[in-house]
Amino acid sequence: MKRAVKPVVAVDVGGTKFIAAVVDGGGKMLSRVYCPTCAEQGPERVIKRLASTISQAVKESGAGMKSIGGISLAVAGIIDIKRGLITSAPNLPDWSNIRLGEILQDEFEVPAFLLNDGNAAALGEKRFGAGKGVDNLIYITVSTGIGGGLIINGELFNGTDGSAGEIGHMIVLADGPECNCGQHGCLEALASGTAIARLARERLGEGKQSILNEMVGGEIETLTAEHVTKAAKKQDTVALSVVCEAAYYLGIGLSNLVNLFNPQVIVIGGGVSAMGEMLLSPARKSMQEHAFKLPASTVRVVKSKLNPDAGILGAAAWAQQKQGGIK
Repeated sequence: MKRAVKPVVAVDVGGTKFIAAVVDGGGKMLSRVYCPTCAEQGPERVIKRLASTISQAVKESGAGMKSIGGISLAVAGIIDIKRGLITSAPNLPDWSNIRLGEILQDEFEVPAFLLNDGNAAALGEKRFGAGKGVDNLIYITVSTGIGGGLIINGELFNGTDGSAGEIGHMIVLADGPECNCGQHGCLEALASGTAIARLARERLGEGKQSILNEMVGGEIETLTAEHVTKAAKKQDTVALSVVCEAAYYLGIGLSNLVNLFNPQVIVIGGGVSAMGEMLLSPARKSMQEHAFKLPASTVRVVKSKLNPDAGILGAAAWAQQKQGGIK
């Protein structure tokens, strides 16, 4: 018999903000609190602000800390889940080998768990979203960067140390543009929101005519993927060509995943997924062209149902699993 699952605190730890929520066993958020990260202030002050945000979320939920079954944090970065250690986090300067799990466990006297935000989102979609009832699922977040997570045979696959699922850093174009990781031709460098904005700026710099110029008042250095999305929806030819190019490389990335893992579903989340079928349709076409026919015909590529809450709900599911009440 499964024992009762206590509510947990789930936190999305980002470079610009925290979102902390108390979540019950059914995935219902009992509270939700935002707080700016102010990462430039350094780890010590950020962790104090994080602890305060957690306390506020528990208070607003109406639950006492004694009724909380655990704290689970979804963090963008390389996480050592065995030791509750953030080894590196690109959006949190100076966060190297930070024992965040241990710090919070000592502070609140409840178990604390860390996992990569992409892995958390994959678990969230499996438990509460587009992957319900699916045993083999891949989640991809297409946002400023590209991350992801793997569900294999119904279980989150973390790898040896907890760093599995860095989908954005598979190489899809040898000698392609430089990625923030230092490599060249990563999927992130070719299909992320950052890549879309860069490519659009390059096209405008070549003198191509586009409503994008008007949207940014001629200041093309301020152009974002959101501008490109809006322009593409208005059938702007430059914006559409940029989206198609990003989708082409996204499809190559999808084909690699399809050939490697033969998933039932690939869920696309993140801010860029707001493009919907404008992005997904050409990405599927590219995937079909590059993947083996059998696994490509089996897989469904769908938009996230939980965006932007997949990470928080997945972090909650992770803590709930650790209680032993839910698989």
